[in-house]
Amino acid sequence: MVQFYHRRGCATVLRITHMGIFSKNMPVSTDEKKIDELLSRGVENVIPRELATKKLSSGQPLRVYLGIDPTGAKLHLGHSVPLRKLRAFSDLGHHVIFVVGSFTAMIGDPTGRDAAREPLTASQVRENFQNYKRQAQKILDFSKVEIKYNDEWLSPLKFDDIVKLASNFTVQQMLQRDMFEKRIGEGKPISLHEFLYPLMVGYDSVMLDVDVELGGSDQEFNMLAGRHLQSRMDKREKFVLTTKLIEGTDGRKMSKTYNNCVYLEDEPSDMFGKIMSIKDELIKTYFEVLTDVHTDVIAAMTSNNPRDAKITLSKEIVKMYHGKAASEKAAEDWINTFSKGEVPKDVPETPAAKDTPLIFVLAPALGESNAQIRRLVSQGAISEINGGVITEALMPITRTMLLRIGKHRFLKIIVK
Repeated sequence: MVQFYHRRGCATVLRITHMGIFSKNMPVSTDEKKIDELLSRGVENVIPRELATKKLSSGQPLRVYLGIDPTGAKLHLGHSVPLRKLRAFSDLGHHVIFVVGSFTAMIGDPTGRDAAREPLTASQVRENFQNYKRQAQKILDFSKVEIKYNDEWLSPLKFDDIVKLASNFTVQQMLQRDMFEKRIGEGKPISLHEFLYPLMVGYDSVMLDVDVELGGSDQEFNMLAGRHLQSRMDKREKFVLTTKLIEGTDGRKMSKTYNNCVYLEDEPSDMFGKIMSIKDELIKTYFEVLTDVHTDVIAAMTSNNPRDAKITLSKEIVKMYHGKAASEKAAEDWINTFSKGEVPKDVPETPAAKDTPLIFVLAPALGESNAQIRRLVSQGAISEINGGVITEALMPITRTMLLRIGKHRFLKIIVK
């Protein structure tokens, strides 16, 4: 675990203002079972655990903060884990704050990166967040969430403020980041602005003066930086809660980079099929972190037939994001397709002009990049029903085609 050394009475940046706490009429729950589940289900680490238990048992509404850099337009199930935990804090009556990294996204988070992340523009960040919020509303009730943009307090900082802020950290502390150690060992560069990233994120905690920060376990270093700064600047003591990361359909960390994601806006049948394709050993973790199914029920289901448990899991997740009717139909289609060898009903359709290259129809219809379509073709993952495997991404479309993409996606291209 990363160690930051705490010492009070060292506030150096002067323009620190109290952000204010809006009043809430909802009583705060101190139910021990609910608190224990909050601190354990889907949780990787709580630092320090004793402080978390004390604060949550106090009956006082806590200021709980989740920060995101909207670097992309699509949310996947991995993103849902900390969002669901934020909702759990809200359900217990705490004040939850959703911070948009409108400034930090323009720097680029180095977490887990072998090379510097490409910074975004302010307009890209704002546009991405609108897409992010639309999808996150499937989980969060934003009428109960305070939204903040961190450019509000980071953009006004002058250079001398940043120098003073940086004096609260040492180079040795920053070099504890595993991705920095890896890059040094491989002779890859580390940009100075990447050192500043945890500094900026830590300053968010100071300005918000929070009791809790939560995020994925890969964000632990950044969150501890905030705990360190709050202590140095005589703010309230914060505990950090990290949520588990989940693996995608290929067994690696769920990431757009690996094309192994289950997206929140995937079509029901596509979402169902992707979840059915995960490794059996992931079933229990998916139930734990992605659903509200009781732990005793999970234990009973996962001790029996993995296929049946996976079908139940897939139905549960599709129901959460698309409703019960869509979940039942997706299950029926999957069973007909994979148990009976049938093509699902209501296959998505897309029009195409005759002789249009296939790639220019598939990419927008599937929401994939041209590069990903080329990869699928090269892997032999696209075939025509009652036909052969597609071998050329640029083949001209001369007739109406019913295609199978991968194991569980279908598309009908109708030539106009």
